Amino acid sequence: MCFRSVDIAIWVAVPLLACAQESLHVAEPDKPVDTVPAISNDRILGVIPNFQTVSAPTAAYTPLRVRDKWKLFIKESVDPYTFASAAAGAALSQWHDGAPNYGVGTEPYLQRFGAAQADVTTQNFFSDAVLASLLHEDPRYFRKGPEFSLLYRIGYAMSRIVITRKDSGKNGISYSGILGTGLGIALSNAYYPPSSVSGGENESRIVTSLTANALGNLLPEFWPDVKAKLDRLRHR
Repeated sequence: MCFRSVDIAIWVAVPLLACAQESLHVAEPDKPVDTVPAISNDRILGVIPNFQTVSAPTAAYTPLRVRDKWKLFIKESVDPYTFASAAAGAALSQWHDGAPNYGVGTEPYLQRFGAAQADVTTQNFFSDAVLASLLHEDPRYFRKGPEFSLLYRIGYAMSRIVITRKDSGKNGISYSGILGTGLGIALSNAYYPPSSVSGGENESRIVTSLTANALGNLLPEFWPDVKAKLDRLRHR
């Protein structure tokens, strides 16, 4: 099934907007306090990096230092899973000869792999390191947890592509996430082949990236619930 960029954008915006206003203006209820490390070492299913997530909803907020934001960028970008994901994405693109249109063969595959890894690295660089530091924004995802309703948690998770936590502890527009994605995609025009560089192509990639980020937040939001149920079943 094929979706236009505008269709994807509207589909993402529905649950996103339902939660955005409340997330920006309503204070959270008082909660007991937990302590968590600045950068997580957690992996979903023991494989997928979950470094950017604060999983404990009751954790007292401590902003990341600038050096921690840079450490997070490096940790995410050089993780073996990131390289494996880039390799798989390049293989899929090679299989149907999709964008970036380098062609078919060993050399085009290596170019696709390099471009995929560069895409992830540059977007992380601009979003998590440079802009998050300059704009005093926190690039982490702060999980809500099961005390909230299912629909609220879905809307909250997806809304984090446009709303983030500031270093002050307040919520605000995620300029670092949005602009960082755009800057990374703009930079990719320097190494993508000319046939894959156009305004329409860039628009499609921006929408696709933001949509993937929105849907990707659902995994760290609900994974602890799934893991807890699996643990209970395993110990019966």
